[in-house]
Amino acid sequence: MFRLNQRAFEILKAEILRRTGDDVAGQTRRSIAFRRLEKLCTQTGAPVSLAELREMIADLFPDFSERVLRDADRANRPIMSHRHIRATSALLAGAVGLVGGIWVLNLPYPPIRWTVARVAPMVLLPSFISMDKNYREAIAATEQADQLVNQATSAADLDLGTTKVKTAQKSLDALPVWFLGYYPQSYCQWFQCTWRFTLDEFQDARKEVARMDAKLFQEKNAQAQLEQADQAMGSAKQQYQESSNEAEKRVAIAQWQQAIDQLHQLPEQTLAGRMARPKLTAYERDFAQVSGLATGTALTDNLTQAAQLFAQKAQQLSAGTAHTVDEWESIQHLWREAIARLEKVNETAPDYSKAQELLVNYKVSADQTQVRLNEEQAAVKAYQDAKRLREDILATTPNGAKSLSPSQVGQLRAIADVLETVKPHTTVYADAQAMLKAANSRLK
Repeated sequence: MFRLNQRAFEILKAEILRRTGDDVAGQTRRSIAFRRLEKLCTQTGAPVSLAELREMIADLFPDFSERVLRDADRANRPIMSHRHIRATSALLAGAVGLVGGIWVLNLPYPPIRWTVARVAPMVLLPSFISMDKNYREAIAATEQADQLVNQATSAADLDLGTTKVKTAQKSLDALPVWFLGYYPQSYCQWFQCTWRFTLDEFQDARKEVARMDAKLFQEKNAQAQLEQADQAMGSAKQQYQESSNEAEKRVAIAQWQQAIDQLHQLPEQTLAGRMARPKLTAYERDFAQVSGLATGTALTDNLTQAAQLFAQKAQQLSAGTAHTVDEWESIQHLWREAIARLEKVNETAPDYSKAQELLVNYKVSADQTQVRLNEEQAAVKAYQDAKRLREDILATTPNGAKSLSPSQVGQLRAIADVLETVKPHTTVYADAQAMLKAANSRLK
């Protein structure tokens, strides 16, 4: 069939002649248009479309009549005669009847199938083709699913495995189970069919697909748990790095531990469980460093706080001008306790330098306390010695004597010398000064 018939050509030709004159320009446009249309009249194939006609004429005649184009398009469409229509209708009716009959005979009902298989097996050709196709698809999809699901190396394998399992299940469902034991020899001799498995093998295939479907469900749950654990781990690490105090860091460390626990709960036989093993090693190594650092920091803080409490109490007791020997010894004991706790801070602790700074200050305070204790002890001893010498003088001085003997004068000078060693800010300093003053007045 030519792309442009003669009737359509004549309609277009008449309009072109009407729009062109005998001048050179008109003749040229007319000649080009005719050559284009004549070429279509010699080409075989599908009828030219209205859009093609419009495009072919538009560059030569921009204002070409749209009505004429449509008339030519309608004239170019093939028209069947009544005889052809009746013949075609009869043929279609026969074909529909034949197809309908074959469709009925291929219905998946054993009484029909068995009867037709014995009398006219080739009528069941559509069923055989369908069974062969579904069998091939089921076998191929099952083998691919087995490889992708049972030997998965990534989440993408599991996703593709899910598709293959569904394909295998669909193909197995399409196989007529009751017909598996029947082997269409005529069909298989001609087309070399491959579906020869028994009902038991069919059931085994269905069970294998069901097992893979269940495994995929477990794998997807494990993958979701792995993703949640990874997200929790990332969040905990970020929170730990951005924490501004120890309380926030402890919360982040607790979340870190929970994420690690989640990874430990993944089934080892799943892909997610296998993927989690190297991650667990790295996560636990980092967690050990962080938790150890946090533990060291907490221990340092506890020791430093305890030392500061002892130092604070020592400073409170040191307030004032004079203290007894017992009081200075108690204060000295508090400083030693504070120093002992700071000395337990490990050199690798984060706040080691801060602890050392406090330790230096506390040792200086302890040394000062020791000096005051020594001064108090010396002052008390000197005052006691002076009192004893004074008592000796009084015991050897006769009643009513107005002058002292040379030996008593020497003893009195010894008392003055001893009292002059008493330091200020001691508890006996005032009494020592009074006794010293009395001794000096007797020596005059």
